[in-house]
Amino acid sequence: MRKTILNPIVISWLLIVVLLMSATPVVAAGLTESEIQDLVFIREEEKLARDVYYALSLRWGSRVFSSIESSEQTHMDAIKGLLDKYGIPDPADGRGYGEFANTELQELYDTLLARGSRSLVEAYRVGILIEETDIRDLLEAMERSSRVDIKTVYSNLLRGSQNHLKAFSSHLGAQGIVVE
Repeated sequence: MRKTILNPIVISWLLIVVLLMSATPVVAAGLTESEIQDLVFIREEEKLARDVYYALSLRWGSRVFSSIESSEQTHMDAIKGLLDKYGIPDPADGRGYGEFANTELQELYDTLLARGSRSLVEAYRVGILIEETDIRDLLEAMERSSRVDIKTVYSNLLRGSQNHLKAFSSHLGAQGIVVE
């Protein structure tokens, strides 16, 4: 009787293949077209928030912008995890601060940055506008999705955006401006 000895290199390669197969993303075909579009859009919308807050933090030195900027990075990372899970290309991949695949978001970024650079009060108003828009878009995306994982991430982002809205409103109030 002849014993077969498996080559350690072959075993290593087999193990790597098995691990890679288990890490393969779920095919995006399991998602609706609106779920895919929403994930792609929200990824860039969160990037827009992060990028605007980064620039306004540098411009005004207000800690609220740097604090919320880091939170927006966390939001981006959460959506990136879903993009990876479902094998959806990342629209933010390879794009620096202030660069967007979506031309409407690019124009919005440019407009909001110019507006927020005029004064600290305008910068806080820009923050409020961004968060109100994020809240609306997240609520709409939640309605269009039936996926528990996606809705859970959106729900977490929604809570974050509501907190950000309160923070910007509070800072604007401290400037003597009544928030409607």
